[in-house]
Amino acid sequence: QVQLVESGGGLVQAGGSLRLSCAASGRPFRTDVMGWFRQAPGKEREFVAAITWSGANTRYADSVKGRFTISKDYAKNAVYLQLNSLKPEDTAVYYCAADISPWSKSRDNTYDYWGQGTQVTVSS
Repeated sequence: QVQLVESGGGLVQAGGSLRLSCAASGRPFRTDVMGWFRQAPGKEREFVAAITWSGANTRYADSVKGRFTISKDYAKNAVYLQLNSLKPEDTAVYYCAADISPWSKSRDNTYDYWGQGTQVTVSS
């Protein structure tokens, strides 16, 4: 059974930092694309960042470029999202997801597995 478990969310002041973690289990994941998405209250879920397990490819939403960094630990089957210079508009539930598509075919709507999410709240 595939499981993606997020952790690391919380309440932080604007300008602060958080590190989200995603522990993956239940399938090899070795060729998957791993991504982070977020959903703010009253808004649709949106893409944040993605990475291949090799680390050779990364992609970010324009709204988080230069502030967020996605990374992975191959040995621990874990993916991370470092959130720096947080803004109130970053407040959302953040989800980890896995896409079995190859990087070249991975799109925001091709993800197959999802975690339950972790809440990030940024106060002004």
